[in-house]
Amino acid sequence: MSKQKKVRRDRRPNIPATINMPVAAGAAGAEPARMPVPDRKATGPVFDYTHVKKDLRRIGILAASFVTIFVILSFFLNR
Repeated sequence: MSKQKKVRRDRRPNIPATINMPVAAGAAGAEPARMPVPDRKATGPVFDYTHVKKDLRRIGILAASFVTIFVILSFFLNR
């Protein structure tokens, strides 16, 4: 089987292609009119990761306690 190259597509679904945009009358070879790009900084979603921080803290505490217990047990078991 031959591997097909994946075509990388532009991920701007709401912005129309500039090929079908009208060109100003009388302007030979003029650039097509472009749509203004909306400001995406203010419209971005806000995520809350407080539950992830709590889980990571709990995992860290458990890991540290297990390591401590194993080190203490190694002193008693090696004698």
